[in-house]
Amino acid sequence: MSSKKPVIVYGASGYTGRLVCEYLREMNVPFIAAGRDAARIQDVMDKIPGIETADYQVVEVEHNVEALTELFRGAQVVSNMVGPFIKYGHEVAEACLKAGCHYTDTTGEQDWLLEAQERWGKKFAEKGLLLSPGLAQMYTTGEIAANICLETPGIDTLDILVLWKGMPTYASTQTIFTILKAKWYYLEQNKFVEWPQSTHFEVNVPGHHVPAVVTPWAGTAHPVWFKNDPRVANCKALGGVFAREVMEGFIATQKMYEEQIAPLPADKREEQLAAIAASIQAGIPPRENPRVNISLDSVYGSGPLARVHCVIHGNCNYKQTGLLQAHAAYTLLQQAPKRTGFASACQAFGHRELLGVLQSFGLAMEPVVTINK
Repeated sequence: MSSKKPVIVYGASGYTGRLVCEYLREMNVPFIAAGRDAARIQDVMDKIPGIETADYQVVEVEHNVEALTELFRGAQVVSNMVGPFIKYGHEVAEACLKAGCHYTDTTGEQDWLLEAQERWGKKFAEKGLLLSPGLAQMYTTGEIAANICLETPGIDTLDILVLWKGMPTYASTQTIFTILKAKWYYLEQNKFVEWPQSTHFEVNVPGHHVPAVVTPWAGTAHPVWFKNDPRVANCKALGGVFAREVMEGFIATQKMYEEQIAPLPADKREEQLAAIAASIQAGIPPRENPRVNISLDSVYGSGPLARVHCVIHGNCNYKQTGLLQAHAAYTLLQQAPKRTGFASACQAFGHRELLGVLQSFGLAMEPVVTINK
């Protein structure tokens, strides 16, 4: 039996990586906190309350397939926090495959989901391994609500809204501006249809009198997960933060990208987008406060003769993400996933099980479900 700690949090020095480590500590799961700078990782670990009770070690590693494979060998699960994933995900996925590890990440990049599915999905399935990108509040909690809607027979259309209150982390901001270069899709009659890049909407928010500004948020993970679900023909997802000024700024940047940055050479586009992202969020945001950092996942399910609405009110979306990642690792150490290869969190672990975990840690309320018969 390998003496390697069974879970590796790659990118542990980041905001979300730290939260994954916190929840692994609470679940008594031994882990390796890995990344490019051991001193920085240790500094982050030292700030985790109760870390002295955790069974962990810090490891510095280069970001290439050979070094990552050597690190991953003997472990069972890799929780990947190193994004943007379209840039850095393939090396981690390949190393997981070579080392025989399950792979999860927190991506918000629809283009990475599609690439991961095409390039790695079948290979992971052949080895009985899970490849589950997009395991995060902004995708998994909404997917839980969607699956609750699908418990009502006759639903074939999902209209998904995800909102949260807070500021994106540095890594999330880098991802947000990376996805401006990608095509975004929704699902219509089981075919991907491209969103116009500058699409945005004013929407009514359940439980709130003031409407919100939202965008397709790069298409999100939901149309990809439900593309091969025989129950679903249509799926659109919209998202954003409650702060209107933040969303209006993002929409303005979208327009600027189309007019000024998109025509530039590829290297200049990268440089300009990275600079904009860094100017918006260059540091670590404050630790989430459940009285401030709320989340809302609302899904309307419909069909020719069926209507259902599910709302999940929660708090601390980054904590939800950290908990979901840690629970996935904890579960995979004990049993095989419900589905191997390319699979969402709900497909791999079950939507009711994941909802129960969020509720047990005080991060989600009981869903409000309205069925029109």
